[in-house]
Amino acid sequence: MSVVKSEWINFLRQYGPIPRNDNMYDEAIQRSIDKKGIKPIKVEPQHLSDLIANFETSYPQNIILTGTAGDGKTFYCREVWFALGGTKEAWDNGETIKTIPLENHSLYVIKDLSELSDMSSYIINEMAESIKQGNRKVFLVAANDGQLLEKWKSENHNYFVTEVADCIEDLLVSEQQIRKGYNLQLINLSKTNSARIFPQIVNSVINHPGWSNCDNCSLKDNESIGLRCPIWENKKRLEGTNDGKIIQERLVDLLELCELNEVHIPIRQLLLLISNMILGHPNARDKLMSCTQIPKILESNSVSGASIYRNIFGENLSDRRRESTDIFSTLNRFGIGTESNNFIDNILIFGEDDPELYDLFNKYMISDKFYGADETFRAEQKSYLEGEVSKEESEDFLSRLRSQRQRLFFTVNSNDLEEIQVWELTTFKYAGEFLEKIHRRLENNKRVQAKLLSRLVKGINRISTGLLTKDSDVVYLSTSGSHSQSKISRVYESEVSVRPDRGESVNIVHENDKPVFKVNMSLSDEVEAVHLKLHLVRYEFISRVAEGELPGSFSRECYEDILAFKSRLLTHLEHRRKIEGAYEIDTDRLVLELLQINDEGMLYRRAVEVDFE
Repeated sequence: MSVVKSEWINFLRQYGPIPRNDNMYDEAIQRSIDKKGIKPIKVEPQHLSDLIANFETSYPQNIILTGTAGDGKTFYCREVWFALGGTKEAWDNGETIKTIPLENHSLYVIKDLSELSDMSSYIINEMAESIKQGNRKVFLVAANDGQLLEKWKSENHNYFVTEVADCIEDLLVSEQQIRKGYNLQLINLSKTNSARIFPQIVNSVINHPGWSNCDNCSLKDNESIGLRCPIWENKKRLEGTNDGKIIQERLVDLLELCELNEVHIPIRQLLLLISNMILGHPNARDKLMSCTQIPKILESNSVSGASIYRNIFGENLSDRRRESTDIFSTLNRFGIGTESNNFIDNILIFGEDDPELYDLFNKYMISDKFYGADETFRAEQKSYLEGEVSKEESEDFLSRLRSQRQRLFFTVNSNDLEEIQVWELTTFKYAGEFLEKIHRRLENNKRVQAKLLSRLVKGINRISTGLLTKDSDVVYLSTSGSHSQSKISRVYESEVSVRPDRGESVNIVHENDKPVFKVNMSLSDEVEAVHLKLHLVRYEFISRVAEGELPGSFSRECYEDILAFKSRLLTHLEHRRKIEGAYEIDTDRLVLELLQINDEGMLYRRAVEVDFE
């Protein structure tokens, strides 16, 4: 076998979850690029051209870049430095504060604010003065979001520093970039949508010229199944050579659901994921394959361990390493592989012998001899069905079954999605619906289907009243006699019509690119609408309650969220009543209306009079 040792593959390994953590630092990657002459993995930066243009103007703004580790802050600082004429020698000289003279001012670049020593903290005063008054000095500063305010507030600075620190805090909380009266723009790179940038990173990796090193390798595309390189196979699958980029599409779905659930994935973690998808193997050094290890993997018949579908979830890593790596910890919360339904498991286990399931088994298992129904899987499957297995062998097969569920999630094409419900393979069976029929419809300025709105109204009514109602035409507002958060609330306070009626309405809208359940309670501008953000977990919880399920695994926090929403509705109801003058109190008696539920599951009111005489 003629195996080519590829510098590109060795370089790509550095982005993966290697124990040395070199992939955590932009500087380490740059040293490797310089040493090996590898073309860097580049993605079109969202803000770079604007940043360069800003500092080229006569009156530039000061810029603060913030975000989590791995969002690209150092990258932006370096690229701006070079674009404005800064030298590589000056960039690499180890100084925390770098200065470059421009036409009308001097630019000060601080690529990591936390690296400022006590001797250098004077620069904070100068930056504050530039932000408040403007001068010949202008700043580009990068800092992790957790360290930014800490540095500004940790020293005894002048008045301007205190004022600017308050401004920065306000911008972070309000998720804004500028504030009138301050020569400052704060860019939070954590607001970069990982789902949108992921395909760009994938394209940069799979189209990298370094893959040309594989052209002379005898294992690249060998027709002999047992001699095909799993690295090249994974690259082709990620590229979508044969399946129309299904892997990319499903990963984008998962990442977008993370963003909607307010979980941000930094670029560094996306690169780590892609590296592990292509190179992961539990028996390889550092759990990542290199060219020299491929012959041994082929000889040991352990190719299935390199499955790109397992590597997406870090299955090649130890439990501890997987759980401590953000991207794998996040993706594993979807439970893909551990969740299933009878139909899918019947395909995987009995499909070869069941005429009604055989076509699907053939299409998604037999046809994929590389990671699907290979000889090992079929042998273990046969032994399992015949009951001729030990406890350990049974656990091994169930582990393989879990891997096949993971593979199915990323291989079932659109034509079979109605029959094979891939989101049933996750903890969130309503996730696909939430993404396609809620978020993406709203994103395209389309209305949400009435039946989905009705389901949410029914679920919220059940949670807030504690009664198994089927009502979905109104949102019921009730208490237990006070505004306490009792599980059962029968005392009727009011109701809000779902259909528009005298200022009342209930709808699902898009606000700040995210779905929101919105309740309008009055025509008066003095009574604001009440909003409930709909992220994935909350949507799943409400939908399951509406369908009669009690999802205890994540119900406590969600339950409290809905009760808090109910409290806001009741507060706005009080405000509406005051504006409308609805309080006419009879001191001699009190009439309460109690909610009852009829045989059809619909709520009705029964008046109860309390006489104080």
